[in-house]
Amino acid sequence: MRLAAPDPVVSSTTPADADAAAGGAIIDLLRELDVLLETLGAAPISELRSGGLGVREVRRLAKITGVDEARLGLILELAAAAGLIAGGIPDPQPIGGEPPYWAPTVTADRFTEATTAERWHLLATIWLDLAARPALIGSRGPDGKPYAALSDSLYSTAAPLDRRLLLDMLAQLPPGAGVDKNTASAALIWRRPRWSKRLQPGPVADLLEEAQTLGLVGRGAISTPGRAFIDGADDGVAIAAMARVLPPPIDHFLVQADLTVVVPGPLQRHLAEELSAVATVESAGTAMVYRVSEQSIRHALDIGKTADELHKLFQKNSKTPVPQGLTYLIDDVARRHGQLRIGMAASFVRCEDPTLLAQAVAGAEHLGLRVLAPTVAISQAPISEVLASLQDAGFAPAAEDSTGTIVDIRARRARVPTPQRHRPHRPMPHPSNETLSAVVAVLRKVTTAPFGSVRIDPAVAMSLLQRAARQDETVLINYVDAAGVATQRVVSPITVAGGQLVAFDSASSRAREFAIHRITSVVPADDGDRR
Repeated sequence: MRLAAPDPVVSSTTPADADAAAGGAIIDLLRELDVLLETLGAAPISELRSGGLGVREVRRLAKITGVDEARLGLILELAAAAGLIAGGIPDPQPIGGEPPYWAPTVTADRFTEATTAERWHLLATIWLDLAARPALIGSRGPDGKPYAALSDSLYSTAAPLDRRLLLDMLAQLPPGAGVDKNTASAALIWRRPRWSKRLQPGPVADLLEEAQTLGLVGRGAISTPGRAFIDGADDGVAIAAMARVLPPPIDHFLVQADLTVVVPGPLQRHLAEELSAVATVESAGTAMVYRVSEQSIRHALDIGKTADELHKLFQKNSKTPVPQGLTYLIDDVARRHGQLRIGMAASFVRCEDPTLLAQAVAGAEHLGLRVLAPTVAISQAPISEVLASLQDAGFAPAAEDSTGTIVDIRARRARVPTPQRHRPHRPMPHPSNETLSAVVAVLRKVTTAPFGSVRIDPAVAMSLLQRAARQDETVLINYVDAAGVATQRVVSPITVAGGQLVAFDSASSRAREFAIHRITSVVPADDGDRR
């Protein structure tokens, strides 16, 4: 064994260069996280019976969001651990699939309102204490089955220790000193020989990639915010360090003659929202490229924007002259948009042009449109169906309210309640008498629980669980899994149907399914306290 620690440094860069790479990485990460939350809010995904998301669902989600599967797995784990997404019954409940679903929580709405540096600090804290290895997602375990995202198969109590060991080693190097997977592995094994199996170049490469994604490492060297973060400084110090690294939000963009919009940096939040309403992302990154099209302009008009507002948006914020082609396109789409007006009758269609209305009625016969006057027709179909059908028929209708104002009728995004957050493991002092008493109470509850040696009848178990669900109570169940392993779970029942219990599992902070016939006992969680 070497007496001196091996030198892990293989490259050198300036601290500013490492910080710039870290700042760009966190901008990309937060953008991808926002896309994920938007996608799951529009279409929640059913959870596997064994927990987590299926491989095909993750691939489909990666295709929709445009995020690489490996990065998507990490983002999913971070979002779940931060309480931004959770399994449950969202409101409104999706039409397809089976509950529980993975969907954003109400916490996600508050998260998006925080500053970029604050959002980074939360994700970095979550990652450092994450008791899972996201890099395993998609690979196969010893049993030949793939590791599923958001499943208990990724659980690892050693993962936080390995991350902290890596960042501590990087923090001891000079600013700008970079490492690679081989040299970092050798240095870490020298520090922890008994952990050598976990600290091989492959796992260390995964840790370095995750740290790079989180903006803690840039160009193989620890960033200035990462150094402040791992040194245990006050949260405000680390957040301020990241705020200095991030490029300041800009208040302008560049409109090109081909109707693309180049954004040379992160936009101010309100400006980014306005641009996203009238243009679609064509190229993502620190410098983004949007494209304006007839469809994107129609989308902006559909949600209540006017042609004057769109002209003002580009004239006020573009550093380049607005092309005449864009001006003409906005005016042309706005002229045709809203000639057909849709309301509630169940819904109605009105148009100042009787000929155009007659064409719409003929082109959407399946809606059962009935002409009441030369300029008005009604339908028993809901307004969203009428709007979609006429759009598919080649028309450009707009929805309106009782005053004739154009309104946004997009479906409300699904949300689930935020799960309880479990505090990460921290070294604890010598237990007090109160703590020891609480431990004894739990042990008494476990050893004296009814049905300890007698299997409860499934009908009785179902009745007790249904009552707990109605009264919003927490219960302690003995559960035998498919491998015959008996465990105890503290759960909060949600629904009991079809021989399955859907309950919030306090151990995993997720909604899980349990087969009723595998439950051997059910007792109130506070029985031990009463004893």
